[in-house]
Amino acid sequence: MDLDASEKFPKLRLGDIVYLTGKVYTMRDKAIKRSLSEEAPCGKRTVVYHCGPLVRKIGGAWEVLSAGPTTSSRMNNNTPAFVWKYEPKAIIGKGGMNKESYEAMEENDCIYLLFTGGCGALAASKVKRVVSVDWLELGTAEAVWQLEFEKFGPLVVAATGGKFFRQ
Repeated sequence: MDLDASEKFPKLRLGDIVYLTGKVYTMRDKAIKRSLSEEAPCGKRTVVYHCGPLVRKIGGAWEVLSAGPTTSSRMNNNTPAFVWKYEPKAIIGKGGMNKESYEAMEENDCIYLLFTGGCGALAASKVKRVVSVDWLELGTAEAVWQLEFEKFGPLVVAATGGKFFRQ
């Protein structure tokens, strides 16, 4: 099923396979932690990707070489507070998260989508363009990248409606 990141998602079930088109914000440990004390570039009701892309700058333009997922459980300590503050529509990552994170996601109508680790080149091939980069002082992997994807996936629905992937 194809999803548009700018629109409301239809009702999804655990195990559904989806492809996402639209703007997504990459956020890892440092950016998520920082977003709890100051306003994050992602804003509310967006899609957040646990990813630290490998990028290079060519003549003033950024190119994404690899955009594989980061292990989401690394963000467990800050995910519930992040979800309550920003109410993301979806979080993309790998490996799953803890019960507290899933409960916050359920309360805020946020789904969790898994992307296969080791597929960074596949993800990068789905990036249409780099829209913006913020908090670059955190380093390229920890910065918040706004990427526009075209049919990014396959993504597996791993948490929705109170049901979640168990580790």
